[in-house]
Amino acid sequence: MEKIKGLIDAPFTPMHANGDINLDIIPAYAAMLARNGLKGVFINGSSGEGYMLTEEERKQIAEAWMAAANNLTADVAPEGFKVIVHVGSTCVRQSYRLAEHAQAIGAWGVGAMAPPFPKVNRIEELVKYCEEIACGAPNLPFYFYHIPAFNGAFLPMLDFLQAVDGRIPNFAGIKYTFESMYEYNRCRRYKNGKFDMLHGQDETILPCLAMGGAQGGIGGTTNYNGRCLVGIQEAWERGDLEAARALQNYAQDVIDVICHFRGNIVGGKRIMKFLGLDMGPNRTPFQNITPEEEVRLKAELDAIDFLNHCNK
Repeated sequence: MEKIKGLIDAPFTPMHANGDINLDIIPAYAAMLARNGLKGVFINGSSGEGYMLTEEERKQIAEAWMAAANNLTADVAPEGFKVIVHVGSTCVRQSYRLAEHAQAIGAWGVGAMAPPFPKVNRIEELVKYCEEIACGAPNLPFYFYHIPAFNGAFLPMLDFLQAVDGRIPNFAGIKYTFESMYEYNRCRRYKNGKFDMLHGQDETILPCLAMGGAQGGIGGTTNYNGRCLVGIQEAWERGDLEAARALQNYAQDVIDVICHFRGNIVGGKRIMKFLGLDMGPNRTPFQNITPEEEVRLKAELDAIDFLNHCNK
């Protein structure tokens, strides 16, 4: 299977003030991401509040992103623009239908994280869950989204790769959003790099590049800091370690700010308003940014000269 090179964005789900999804903003959103070097999107995941959306809303969002991707011009996205659809849910039959829909509309791939309930405690449970979902889109690459902080599935990923190898024909790899770079690299090296290991932590892109094999990744802060994060990989590829370090350090400065405002899903989503793309509120149970917090968020970003560093 084709391995992803470069960074894929995990977009927010735009919403109107009343909490309904806002599809109208997606074409401009896709164009901004492509201009800043992102190679595609991984929609309806954690950044996109996928678990708080209805099945119909998730399908509508997928269709809107496909239309936006197909309408990007060659000068904006010369290599095309991939749409990967996160289809994980607490109902595996719903996930199957979402995967089936993603294939029907021409998505590039599908993926799923482990469900938050019931908690997955064994490798076989996780393999079976992925197997039932992946067969809904047999012609698309399937990625497991490893983010145990969200679902408690703290399972060894090398064991998972060994168990899934040969069992799910369209299994492509893992979006790895966890702190163990040692485990990440063990998975990357499995069978001489058989599976696509997509780096999932924006704060440690450079260390994974330095380990010698990271080619692609999926990020959340790429929504508003994509130019910086893409720049890390570009600087590394041209051998400019000092520039790559400076960009990685700046990316961490931005992450330090959003950590003061309930992280990327809440604080990061509000940053988009400063860039002219108001993503609207978060869905319950997320606690939305207050007007007073918005003022403080903007001040902290101004203190690190964010608007002169961020996306075009």
